[in-house]
Amino acid sequence: MPRLCQTDGLSDVQTEILKAVREFVDERIIPVAQELEHADEYPTEIIEGLKELGVFGLTIPEEHGGLGESLLTYALVVEEIARGWMSVSGVINTHFIVAYLLMQHGTEEQKAKYLPRMATGEVRGAFSMSEPGLGSDVSAVSTKAVKQDDGSYSITGQKMWLTNGGTSTLVALLTKTDEGAESVYKNMTTFLVEKEPGFGETAQGVTVPGKLEKMGYKGVETTELILDGHQIAADQILGGEPGKGFFQMMDGVEVGRVNVAARACGLAWRGFELGIAYAQQRKTFGKAIAEHQAVLFRLAEMATKVETIHTMMVRAARLKDTGQRMDVEAGMAKMLASEYANEVVEDSFRIHGGYGYSKEYEIERLMREVKFMLIGEGTSDIQKMIIGRSLLKDYQLKG
Repeated sequence: MPRLCQTDGLSDVQTEILKAVREFVDERIIPVAQELEHADEYPTEIIEGLKELGVFGLTIPEEHGGLGESLLTYALVVEEIARGWMSVSGVINTHFIVAYLLMQHGTEEQKAKYLPRMATGEVRGAFSMSEPGLGSDVSAVSTKAVKQDDGSYSITGQKMWLTNGGTSTLVALLTKTDEGAESVYKNMTTFLVEKEPGFGETAQGVTVPGKLEKMGYKGVETTELILDGHQIAADQILGGEPGKGFFQMMDGVEVGRVNVAARACGLAWRGFELGIAYAQQRKTFGKAIAEHQAVLFRLAEMATKVETIHTMMVRAARLKDTGQRMDVEAGMAKMLASEYANEVVEDSFRIHGGYGYSKEYEIERLMREVKFMLIGEGTSDIQKMIIGRSLLKDYQLKG
């Protein structure tokens, strides 16, 4: 049994879940990932298989039809899936965040309405903060929800970078409102926007123009979302109370950072697997290149990085599961996992030599996919700001 990415202290149920997912990845994702990715084709059969495994309801409580598993279990499942094909883990990620927001902040009516159908994958979630004019500065949100005389709202604005933008039927959407407090961070509201799957006008005043072309992260659709006077009832406000959207979304982003760290771990793990396999097959100067010290040292460093980021990701997830604050740990895990994943995949690419540049080899795909890890759920610079500011509070000089 390979040494890397083993996790101590798992229950029998967790172990069985991971075993089932790993078998699924090896048998039904890895063999088709190259072909689907190069064709930019949505992995319909893979998604149906994950529905059958219960992955869409992995963290949703049993009373709502899910498996009621922890964030740690979910992160380890995502790591396995990303090892097979990172795009598939992206399909699961945004759905998970929306389910998490409902579990943590939704009204009882909202939970009963959506969570059972989310657990089966009938309702698919998308998460929407970004806009054309903003990236990490969430205070610059310009999409506006205006309260009408009858108590409903009219939403107008343009959103960007929605994963699952086409296939989703429920979007957690951050808007500005005229309610709340003077602080811009207390003047945002999250709405639960329902729409039909597909492209074009998918609900009254809601348009999904089409897929955005990307260098990697293919197969899963990434879209814009345009709202033009979309009428929505007040009971579609997440939690039922306006003005709490920013804090709700930041809670979602925090667990999302553990998710992205897990995806980066999966990519790094696969990069190492490809590198060490190729190094034993390829011969130069009469022996396998793995026997050359330069390559051997490179493999040792790659494995150490894979193990390091896996351990940090697991720690952040376990902290969240025990109810402890973990914004710093999640930021550290996400930052280091994304940076190390890029280094490990590039080292594997170097081991492959000229063949790594060929689309026939899997490492070419990983080289394009791993770059997204540097951006998703906040860049490394943003993580450093979060970590650094918290450290200054923890280690503030006295007197």
